[in-house]
Amino acid sequence: MSDCLFCQIVAGEIPSKPVAQSERAYAFYDIAPQAPVHVLVVPKEHITSADEIASSHGGIVDDLVLLAQEVVELEGVRESGYRLVFNVGADAQMSVPHLHLHVLGGRRMEWPPG
Repeated sequence: MSDCLFCQIVAGEIPSKPVAQSERAYAFYDIAPQAPVHVLVVPKEHITSADEIASSHGGIVDDLVLLAQEVVELEGVRESGYRLVFNVGADAQMSVPHLHLHVLGGRRMEWPPG
């Protein structure tokens, strides 16, 4: 989608700071980090949210999680722990309507989140 921020980032039309990528996903640093490590992992294909994932997407969540595992290794937070988060909809503060997985780490996380 030409008007989607994350589609434009994946296409290289808007600059980002890359962390890793695979054939189907791209990981880059969040511009407003909520933790010392805050990386977004997005599918290269436009999918609006986790609520829109269907069997026709052929394992895209697997791809996102596998790339997230690479990210936590690269960022050095695999051993200390990290959080993976999908937000869906306005009440969850989803600000870009493109499926994305937040990878958060580098500090002790609060519970409940807040």
